[in-house]
Amino acid sequence: MVYEVATIDIKEGSEAAFEAAVKEAAPYFQKSRGCRGLSLERSVETPTRYYLVVTWDSVEDHMVHFRNAPEFQEWRRLASPHFASAPTVEHTSVAVTCF
Repeated sequence: MVYEVATIDIKEGSEAAFEAAVKEAAPYFQKSRGCRGLSLERSVETPTRYYLVVTWDSVEDHMVHFRNAPEFQEWRRLASPHFASAPTVEHTSVAVTCF
């Protein structure tokens, strides 16, 4: 299990529209190979910064299968008009769970 963590800075004033776009795009993620979950987190200190966290079975499911599928193009069509800059993406895995 890996987590895609995308840091997304959006244009000021488009917070509600961006959140609506993510909700609209959720089914594209949900039907993608190896996608197990999606959440959108908003920074408290920087309200125009969001963290899109997507759970995948593997990095390949994200970077190869999803990125080369029409679903990725639909996600970008819906979300990218709100981007203030290009998102940054990292993949993480759980190292330690304490409680």
